[in-house]
Amino acid sequence: MPESSEFVVVGAGLAGAATAWQLAARGHEVTILERTQPASHDGSSHGSARIFRYAYPDEFYTRAVIESKSLWDELDRASGLELITPYGAVDYGPERQPEQLARILAETGVEHELLSAAEARARWPHIAFDTAVLWHPGAGVIDAESAVNAMIGQAVKRGARLLTGWNVSRVEKRRSGYRVVSDGWETRDAGNVIISAGGWLPSLLGQLPLPAGFLARLPEFAVRQEQAYHFPYRSDDGPWPTFIHKGADIQTYGLPGGRDAGFAGQKVAEYNGGKFIPSAAAQTGLVDPVNRQRVVDYVRKYLPGLDPEPYAETTCLFTNTPNEDFLIDRTGGLTIVSPCSGHGAKFAPLIGQWAADLATRTGDVPGRFRQATAKVSAG
Repeated sequence: MPESSEFVVVGAGLAGAATAWQLAARGHEVTILERTQPASHDGSSHGSARIFRYAYPDEFYTRAVIESKSLWDELDRASGLELITPYGAVDYGPERQPEQLARILAETGVEHELLSAAEARARWPHIAFDTAVLWHPGAGVIDAESAVNAMIGQAVKRGARLLTGWNVSRVEKRRSGYRVVSDGWETRDAGNVIISAGGWLPSLLGQLPLPAGFLARLPEFAVRQEQAYHFPYRSDDGPWPTFIHKGADIQTYGLPGGRDAGFAGQKVAEYNGGKFIPSAAAQTGLVDPVNRQRVVDYVRKYLPGLDPEPYAETTCLFTNTPNEDFLIDRTGGLTIVSPCSGHGAKFAPLIGQWAADLATRTGDVPGRFRQATAKVSAG
């Protein structure tokens, strides 16, 4: 007979690790099935550099960041690590609307300043600001890989089991619960299954025993193979703050590159600048030379404090819904979790809490994330 668990979590990225941590902390029996290794390099949770920020044009998300930060602090205390390094953040550009962001931070009690472009250039001369600038010092950089390992570690400490090299090919409905099957014909039975497969979710959805109506009401998932570049600082004034710059012709973000590229420069990328792919299985790991040139040209124009020749580059995955809201929804004993890697990392512990609440029927998640279920209720 296959081994069984009360809960099986598929995927050991940030969301899956957080869900396993939350479930195990509540005393549940948990098995984590990971295709390769936790925070694998070809997933969305690898490396040491993800932006943590409070600035959102939607107050809901700012308040969620505040709630998430308390859980990050709890994880720091439990693991003995500092998983978020506070570098602060600057937000600017005509499409970023820093004045609106400042109003939301004021309403939610987040420390911030609204600066003119000239004031900001005097403080950070290595950036060519083109509008007013929002500065909030509580922002920083998440060490994603260390965070995944810390949450997995806390889950295992509480009895969870981690199985690596376990590539899920399908999930079958059984008389009581589910059977999870690997592409090597290994099996694991579970009363409840949480699918947190990141960019592999689109290709896995058809292999899940989801009701046809539920499946049809799920949002469309768009997977992109993004690319990021590391540019060296011209002087030793680094590391810089993180930044988000939204102009009419290009939207970019940047952050200190951390150990991913030797702590020697700023990681810069075009937001949603990568090509669409059917799922993570189709990624090539090849950088698009046209995108590289766009980002190099951007650095020359807007980031005079960087040498415009990248010394390192990489690809990564973004999995987004049309409105960029997350998906955390449930049908039967199946819970689908897609935190949308474009901006989900900062919410990881809170996403785990929401997913655990939903999977254990002890709580709910915000209705905007239950898109398949909410449409039934509304109808």
